[in-house]
Amino acid sequence: MSLEELMVSTSVMTEPWRGKGVITEEKFKSQNEFRTGELADKTRCDPREYTSMCGRYGFTPGEFRDIKIRFNIFNEIPLFFPRYNIAPSQQAPIIAKLQGATRVELFHWGLVPWWAKDPSIGNRMINARAETLVDKPSFRDLLRNKRCLILADGFYEWRKEGRSKVPMWFKRNDSEPLLFAGLWDAWRKPDGRILKSYTVITTEPNQLLAPVHNRMPAILNDSDALEWLNGGEISHALSLLKPFPADLLDGYEVSNLVNSPQNDSAECILPAQGQQP
Repeated sequence: MSLEELMVSTSVMTEPWRGKGVITEEKFKSQNEFRTGELADKTRCDPREYTSMCGRYGFTPGEFRDIKIRFNIFNEIPLFFPRYNIAPSQQAPIIAKLQGATRVELFHWGLVPWWAKDPSIGNRMINARAETLVDKPSFRDLLRNKRCLILADGFYEWRKEGRSKVPMWFKRNDSEPLLFAGLWDAWRKPDGRILKSYTVITTEPNQLLAPVHNRMPAILNDSDALEWLNGGEISHALSLLKPFPADLLDGYEVSNLVNSPQNDSAECILPAQGQQP
Protein backbone atom coordinates (compact mmCIF):
# COMPACT_ATOMS: atom_id res chain seq x y z
CA MET A 1 0.00 0.00 0.00
CA SER A 2 1.41 3.38 -0.97
CA LEU A 3 1.43 6.40 1.32
CA GLU A 4 -1.13 8.07 -0.93
CA GLU A 5 -3.49 5.08 -0.67
CA LEU A 6 -3.07 4.98 3.09
CA MET A 7 -3.87 8.67 3.39
CA VAL A 8 -7.04 8.18 1.35
CA SER A 9 -8.09 5.14 3.37
CA THR A 10 -7.87 7.00 6.68
CA SER A 11 -9.94 9.84 5.14
CA VAL A 12 -9.22 12.07 8.10
CA MET A 13 -5.65 13.17 7.49
CA THR A 14 -6.62 16.84 7.21
CA GLU A 15 -9.52 16.93 9.62
CA PRO A 16 -9.53 16.72 13.42
CA TRP A 17 -11.74 14.26 15.25
CA ARG A 18 -14.25 16.71 16.54
CA GLY A 19 -17.63 17.45 17.97
CA LYS A 20 -17.95 21.20 17.59
CA GLY A 21 -15.88 23.94 16.04
CA VAL A 22 -12.78 24.01 13.89
CA ILE A 23 -9.24 24.15 15.20
CA THR A 24 -5.82 24.26 13.56
CA GLU A 25 -3.34 21.48 14.25
CA GLU A 26 -0.90 23.98 15.79
CA LYS A 27 -3.55 25.33 18.17
CA PHE A 28 -4.62 21.80 19.11
CA LYS A 29 -1.06 20.86 19.98
CA SER A 30 -0.48 23.97 22.10
CA GLN A 31 -3.80 23.66 23.96
CA ASN A 32 -3.26 19.99 24.76
CA GLU A 33 0.41 20.19 25.77
CA PHE A 34 1.49 18.11 22.80
CA ARG A 35 5.11 17.37 23.60
CA THR A 36 7.79 15.83 21.42
CA GLY A 37 10.72 17.24 23.34
CA GLU A 38 12.96 15.90 26.08
CA LEU A 39 10.32 13.98 28.04
CA ALA A 40 8.73 12.32 25.03
CA ASP A 41 12.16 11.58 23.56
CA LYS A 42 12.95 9.46 26.61
CA THR A 43 10.24 7.01 25.54
CA ARG A 44 12.33 5.38 22.82
CA CYS A 45 11.98 1.62 23.01
CA ASP A 46 14.67 0.72 25.54
CA PRO A 47 14.17 -2.46 27.60
CA ARG A 48 16.43 -1.06 30.31
CA GLU A 49 13.74 1.56 31.02
CA TYR A 50 10.45 -0.09 30.05
CA THR A 51 10.31 -3.85 30.62
CA SER A 52 6.53 -4.23 30.56
CA MET A 53 5.78 -2.97 27.08
CA CYS A 54 7.37 -0.56 24.64
CA GLY A 55 5.22 2.51 24.96
CA ARG A 56 3.97 3.53 21.53
CA TYR A 57 0.65 3.20 19.76
CA GLY A 58 -1.51 5.04 17.25
CA PHE A 59 -5.10 6.15 16.83
CA THR A 60 -6.54 7.70 13.68
CA PRO A 61 -10.23 8.26 14.44
CA GLY A 62 -12.64 7.86 11.57
CA GLU A 63 -16.40 7.89 11.99
CA PHE A 64 -17.00 8.08 15.74
CA ARG A 65 -20.73 7.33 15.63
CA ASP A 66 -20.32 3.56 16.07
CA ILE A 67 -18.12 3.92 19.16
CA LYS A 68 -20.44 6.54 20.64
CA ILE A 69 -23.45 4.25 20.26
CA ARG A 70 -21.58 1.13 21.34
CA PHE A 71 -20.53 2.64 24.67
CA ASN A 72 -23.40 5.08 25.16
CA ILE A 73 -21.00 8.00 25.29
CA PHE A 74 -22.55 11.15 26.70
CA ASN A 75 -20.38 14.06 25.66
CA GLU A 76 -19.36 15.77 22.44
CA ILE A 77 -16.21 14.43 20.88
CA PRO A 78 -12.91 16.09 21.87
CA LEU A 79 -10.77 17.63 19.16
CA PHE A 80 -8.15 15.09 18.14
CA PHE A 81 -6.00 14.81 15.05
CA PRO A 82 -4.90 11.45 13.63
CA ARG A 83 -1.92 10.16 15.60
CA TYR A 84 0.47 7.48 14.36
CA ASN A 85 3.08 7.57 17.12
CA ILE A 86 1.56 8.38 20.51
CA ALA A 87 4.24 8.44 23.20
CA PRO A 88 4.17 8.71 27.00
CA SER A 89 3.74 12.26 28.37
CA GLN A 90 1.40 13.11 25.48
CA GLN A 91 -2.39 13.30 25.54
CA ALA A 92 -4.71 10.81 23.89
CA PRO A 93 -8.44 9.97 24.03
CA ILE A 94 -9.76 7.51 26.59
CA ILE A 95 -13.26 6.34 27.54
CA ALA A 96 -14.10 6.53 31.26
CA LYS A 97 -16.95 6.98 33.71
CA LEU A 98 -16.82 10.67 34.60
CA GLN A 99 -19.42 12.80 36.36
CA GLY A 100 -21.85 9.89 36.37
CA ALA A 101 -21.69 9.29 32.60
CA THR A 102 -19.51 7.54 30.04
CA ARG A 103 -17.34 10.17 28.38
CA VAL A 104 -14.40 10.48 25.99
CA GLU A 105 -11.69 12.91 27.06
CA LEU A 106 -8.02 13.59 26.38
CA PHE A 107 -5.86 12.30 29.24
CA HIS A 108 -2.11 12.40 29.86
CA TRP A 109 -0.33 9.07 29.26
CA GLY A 110 1.66 8.16 32.36
CA LEU A 111 -0.34 7.68 35.55
CA VAL A 112 0.08 10.38 38.20
CA PRO A 113 -1.73 9.16 41.36
CA TRP A 114 -3.68 11.71 43.38
CA TRP A 115 -1.19 11.39 46.25
CA ALA A 116 1.95 12.04 44.16
CA LYS A 117 4.25 14.89 45.19
CA ASP A 118 4.98 15.80 41.57
CA PRO A 119 3.97 14.53 38.13
CA SER A 120 7.34 13.04 37.23
CA ILE A 121 6.18 9.72 38.69
CA GLY A 122 4.04 9.35 35.57
CA ASN A 123 7.17 8.69 33.50
CA ARG A 124 7.52 5.36 35.31
CA MET A 125 3.83 4.44 35.26
CA ILE A 126 2.93 4.17 31.59
CA ASN A 127 2.07 0.48 32.10
CA ALA A 128 0.62 -1.70 34.84
CA ARG A 129 1.03 -5.47 34.93
CA ALA A 130 -2.32 -7.27 35.15
CA GLU A 131 -0.90 -9.96 37.42
CA THR A 132 0.17 -7.53 40.15
CA LEU A 133 -2.58 -4.89 40.09
CA VAL A 134 -4.06 -5.99 43.41
CA ASP A 135 -0.62 -6.09 45.05
CA LYS A 136 0.25 -2.44 44.44
CA PRO A 137 -1.64 0.32 46.29
CA SER A 138 -1.15 2.67 43.32
CA PHE A 139 -3.37 0.44 41.19
CA ARG A 140 -5.50 -1.55 43.66
CA ASP A 141 -7.67 1.38 44.68
CA LEU A 142 -8.18 2.47 41.06
CA LEU A 143 -9.46 -0.99 40.13
CA ARG A 144 -12.64 -0.29 42.07
CA ASN A 145 -13.87 2.83 40.32
CA LYS A 146 -11.30 4.32 37.94
CA ARG A 147 -11.10 1.91 35.04
CA CYS A 148 -10.87 3.19 31.50
CA LEU A 149 -10.52 2.14 27.86
CA ILE A 150 -7.75 3.45 25.63
CA LEU A 151 -8.66 3.79 21.95
CA ALA A 152 -6.06 2.59 19.45
CA ASP A 153 -5.69 1.43 15.86
CA GLY A 154 -2.60 -0.56 16.71
CA PHE A 155 0.60 -0.62 18.73
CA TYR A 156 4.33 -1.02 18.20
CA GLU A 157 6.74 -3.58 19.56
CA TRP A 158 10.42 -4.01 18.77
CA ARG A 159 11.80 -7.41 17.76
CA LYS A 160 15.40 -7.98 18.74
CA GLU A 161 17.72 -9.11 15.93
CA GLY A 162 21.28 -9.38 17.15
CA ARG A 163 22.25 -5.92 18.34
CA SER A 164 19.41 -4.27 16.46
CA LYS A 165 15.74 -3.77 17.23
CA VAL A 166 13.21 -3.95 14.41
CA PRO A 167 9.95 -2.01 14.97
CA MET A 168 6.72 -3.85 14.22
CA TRP A 169 3.13 -2.62 13.98
CA PHE A 170 0.29 -4.82 15.33
CA LYS A 171 -3.39 -4.22 14.56
CA ARG A 172 -6.71 -6.02 14.27
CA ASN A 173 -7.04 -7.84 10.97
CA ASP A 174 -10.61 -6.58 10.56
CA SER A 175 -9.46 -2.94 10.92
CA GLU A 176 -11.69 -2.37 13.97
CA PRO A 177 -10.28 -0.17 16.76
CA LEU A 178 -8.42 -1.80 19.62
CA LEU A 179 -9.61 -1.23 23.17
CA PHE A 180 -6.83 -1.37 25.76
CA ALA A 181 -7.79 -1.85 29.40
CA GLY A 182 -6.46 0.96 31.57
CA LEU A 183 -6.67 2.79 34.87
CA TRP A 184 -6.81 6.53 35.47
CA ASP A 185 -6.49 9.06 38.26
CA ALA A 186 -6.67 12.82 38.83
CA TRP A 187 -3.85 14.88 40.35
CA ARG A 188 -4.15 18.49 41.46
CA LYS A 189 -1.39 20.76 40.15
CA PRO A 190 0.10 23.46 42.42
CA ASP A 191 -1.91 26.09 40.53
CA GLY A 192 -5.15 24.20 41.28
CA ARG A 193 -5.67 22.72 37.81
CA ILE A 194 -6.44 19.02 37.52
CA LEU A 195 -4.24 16.62 35.55
CA LYS A 196 -6.09 13.47 34.47
CA SER A 197 -3.76 10.66 33.51
CA TYR A 198 -3.85 6.97 32.62
CA THR A 199 -1.82 3.78 32.42
CA VAL A 200 -2.12 0.92 29.93
CA ILE A 201 -2.53 -2.52 31.50
CA THR A 202 -0.36 -5.26 30.04
CA THR A 203 -0.67 -9.03 30.11
CA GLU A 204 1.17 -12.09 28.81
CA PRO A 205 1.70 -12.20 25.04
CA ASN A 206 -0.31 -14.35 22.66
CA GLN A 207 1.31 -16.65 20.09
CA LEU A 208 1.79 -13.79 17.62
CA LEU A 209 3.54 -11.48 20.09
CA ALA A 210 5.52 -14.04 22.09
CA PRO A 211 8.47 -14.19 19.64
CA VAL A 212 8.70 -10.38 19.77
CA HIS A 213 8.07 -9.35 23.38
CA ASN A 214 7.14 -10.90 26.70
CA ARG A 215 4.21 -8.51 27.26
CA MET A 216 1.33 -7.06 25.26
CA PRO A 217 -1.51 -4.62 26.01
CA ALA A 218 -4.58 -6.13 27.64
CA ILE A 219 -6.97 -5.81 24.68
CA LEU A 220 -10.70 -6.25 25.31
CA ASN A 221 -13.48 -7.27 22.97
CA ASP A 222 -16.66 -5.18 23.01
CA SER A 223 -18.55 -7.17 25.64
CA ASP A 224 -15.55 -7.43 27.97
CA ALA A 225 -14.83 -3.73 27.46
CA LEU A 226 -18.32 -2.84 28.66
CA GLU A 227 -17.94 -5.08 31.71
CA TRP A 228 -14.55 -3.57 32.48
CA LEU A 229 -15.87 -0.04 32.21
CA ASN A 230 -19.08 -0.59 34.16
CA GLY A 231 -17.40 -1.81 37.31
CA GLY A 232 -18.23 -5.04 39.10
CA GLU A 233 -16.21 -7.36 41.25
CA ILE A 234 -12.45 -6.92 41.06
CA SER A 235 -11.91 -10.66 40.71
CA HIS A 236 -14.14 -10.73 37.63
CA ALA A 237 -12.48 -7.64 36.18
CA LEU A 238 -9.06 -9.27 36.51
CA SER A 239 -10.31 -12.34 34.64
CA LEU A 240 -10.91 -10.13 31.58
CA LEU A 241 -7.23 -9.18 31.35
CA LYS A 242 -6.02 -12.04 29.17
CA PRO A 243 -4.07 -12.28 25.90
CA PHE A 244 -6.11 -11.19 22.89
CA PRO A 245 -6.66 -14.00 20.34
CA ALA A 246 -3.70 -14.14 17.97
CA ASP A 247 -5.88 -15.01 14.99
CA LEU A 248 -7.58 -11.59 15.26
CA LEU A 249 -4.31 -9.63 14.96
CA ASP A 250 -1.82 -8.97 12.19
CA GLY A 251 1.73 -7.70 12.54
CA TYR A 252 4.40 -6.50 10.16
CA GLU A 253 7.72 -4.66 10.18
CA VAL A 254 7.79 -0.89 9.75
CA SER A 255 10.61 1.58 9.26
CA ASN A 256 12.74 3.14 11.98
CA LEU A 257 10.76 6.38 11.71
CA VAL A 258 8.74 5.35 14.75
CA ASN A 259 11.86 5.21 16.91
CA SER A 260 11.62 8.98 17.39
CA PRO A 261 8.44 10.53 18.83
CA GLN A 262 9.21 13.53 16.65
CA ASN A 263 7.86 11.48 13.74
CA ASP A 264 4.07 11.24 13.78
CA SER A 265 2.76 10.66 10.26
CA ALA A 266 1.10 7.88 8.29
CA GLU A 267 4.54 6.83 7.08
CA CYS A 268 5.18 5.36 10.55
CA ILE A 269 2.75 2.48 9.94
CA LEU A 270 3.67 1.77 6.32
CA PRO A 271 5.12 -1.74 5.87
CA ALA A 272 8.89 -1.81 5.62
CA GLN A 273 10.30 -2.64 2.19
CA GLY A 274 9.32 -6.16 1.19
CA GLN A 275 6.68 -6.46 3.93
CA GLN A 276 2.96 -7.05 3.38
CA PRO A 277 0.36 -5.31 5.59
